[in-house]
Amino acid sequence: MLSLCRLGLVHYPALHKRAISFPFYPSRSVKFTPLPLHKTSRIAAAAGTVAAGASMEAPPPGYRRNVGICLINASSKIFAASRLDIPGTWQMPQGGVDEGEDPRIAAVRELKEETGVTSAELLAEVPYWLTYDFPPEVCEKLNKRWGSNWKGQAQKWFLFRFTGEEEEINLAGDGSEKPEFEEWTWMTPEELLDHIVGFKKPVYEEVLKYFAPHLQSDPAPKI
Repeated sequence: MLSLCRLGLVHYPALHKRAISFPFYPSRSVKFTPLPLHKTSRIAAAAGTVAAGASMEAPPPGYRRNVGICLINASSKIFAASRLDIPGTWQMPQGGVDEGEDPRIAAVRELKEETGVTSAELLAEVPYWLTYDFPPEVCEKLNKRWGSNWKGQAQKWFLFRFTGEEEEINLAGDGSEKPEFEEWTWMTPEELLDHIVGFKKPVYEEVLKYFAPHLQSDPAPKI
């Protein structure tokens, strides 16, 4: 049973204390491209240091540009929240990239807008776009809302470590956007894959494999 926090007002300690293995994840020898670790604990300050330096290939045509945020705590558990519009559906924060906006800056912005979090360190990014297609009913609903004709989303994923206190987490966000989430908790990768909606699962599997070196808890010290 997961411990939950509704609208970021109350948080109960997680019940999952036992360290687990990751049999389907790559080992620590997997190569990945880390971003410079920002020593400041304020993510807003970190944003200024990563603004325009990265060259990223363009996403495939027909897909909306989007960013995904994998936020982990000191125990390498992953932040997940349940959607207000689709009860029982859990996901990591994500959101669209504005025209001309650097995806890394978009990730900083979306994290603040959706969770209120500004205290975090940028650890790594997946260096390529990952895409998923909308199911027909979702496609029709979203394109009507956006006035667009996207067949799905192309995402750049970023890994952040939360460095603040949990009281900072607020699902009302920074007040600039309508809240999207109802409850939040920290999940293991396995738990997250069990709760994610089916059409996003392949992307989540790829993201968690890529970030696996950061998601494995250190073994307990020998006595």
